[in-house]
Amino acid sequence: MIRFDNLHKRFGAKVVLDGFSLDVPDGATTVLIGASGSGKSVILKHIVGLLQPDAGGVDVDGRRVDALDTEELVALRRQIGYVFQSAALFDSMTLAENVRMGLARQQLPESEVASRTADALAHVGLSDAAGRYPAEVSGGMRKRAGIARAIALRPRYILWDEPTSGLDPVTSATMDRLMRRTAAELGTTSLVVTHDMRSAFAVGDRIAMLHEGRVRAVGTGEAMRATSDPVVRQFIEGRPE
Repeated sequence: MIRFDNLHKRFGAKVVLDGFSLDVPDGATTVLIGASGSGKSVILKHIVGLLQPDAGGVDVDGRRVDALDTEELVALRRQIGYVFQSAALFDSMTLAENVRMGLARQQLPESEVASRTADALAHVGLSDAAGRYPAEVSGGMRKRAGIARAIALRPRYILWDEPTSGLDPVTSATMDRLMRRTAAELGTTSLVVTHDMRSAFAVGDRIAMLHEGRVRAVGTGEAMRATSDPVVRQFIEGRPE
């Protein structure tokens, strides 16, 4: 389980997280919604130790992330797949080379690296594009390659940072389907951050709303749709103030 315990973070005078607390239960997909710039990506970076909290903290499987030493942090990151908003592929590498890079760093046998790379690309429907470069494929294919790179590591957790951002409606729906299939087939625990409500309702077992640095509401998609909280309703219905 991932547990956020009264997490605080500010950058200069700007308070981003102000007592953020949330449990991400094992085996489920939890979606974190909130306005652009509200701190959703900041939350993900705390999980993998890229940011340190000002107060409070994040526990992963009962261990406080900011208390881990370098070796322990490396071990934790091997359990976590991170799907970046921009895919974050290396332009000079083919899709297959991008996927295998993380595996090679683990000093696995070449046969296992090749097998996992092929399996991951097949899972996201990119077997035929393995030898192509990021500039030669669509934005949706680049995002799928980013997913392949994450799942090739066989993580326990997957963090999804705005996975449908910049995609057309059809490609976004394809991404949602891939996210659900990944969770079902690989048994991963997922935390998805997004402001795309269509996607949030499509993939989330639970949805939590980040507002003014804290969790404003949390529940199933059905519960969030039925809420009487005016702030939550305004956001999920896309109404201006």
